[in-house]
Amino acid sequence: MTRRDLLARVSRALGGLALPFLPAGAAAAASKAGEPAWQLSEAEWKRRLSAPAFAVLRQEGTERPFSSPLNAEKRQGTYHCAGCDLPLFSAKSKYDSGTGWPSFWQPLPGAVGTKVDFKLIVPRTEYHCRRCGGHQGHVFKDGPRPTGKRYCNNGVALTFKPAKG
Repeated sequence: MTRRDLLARVSRALGGLALPFLPAGAAAAASKAGEPAWQLSEAEWKRRLSAPAFAVLRQEGTERPFSSPLNAEKRQGTYHCAGCDLPLFSAKSKYDSGTGWPSFWQPLPGAVGTKVDFKLIVPRTEYHCRRCGGHQGHVFKDGPRPTGKRYCNNGVALTFKPAKG
């Protein structure tokens, strides 16, 4: 059982208390039959995702910097979660942070949830896809205006859909 599965079970036992990175009621709804495709078992996620995407999205890993072709993506369009296809960022909020990961100064409204991460001892704000809970990256307070935030995203956790016509 994964940590996420355990938290979802505890949430259901507490009457559907929402996890910090899932929409209200999603953890409780996960146990009902006929749930959406993003409520998958670990084995189903492994079948659905590439090994690098699974390591990042489901195990909260980090890809090597400068390894994503999305760093060089300059077209207009939308960046989606590679796990469930939820739109997360507009290309209008993307910028070159020089860090080696696709960076954005603002997610789309209601697209991500956050939690505190102590993996490097110093607390950081981790963010996940609001729908499937897939780990995307971390948000820092060193970004450009107007938000001053840098959403530092793993490229393997995203797909890009160019704007039409």
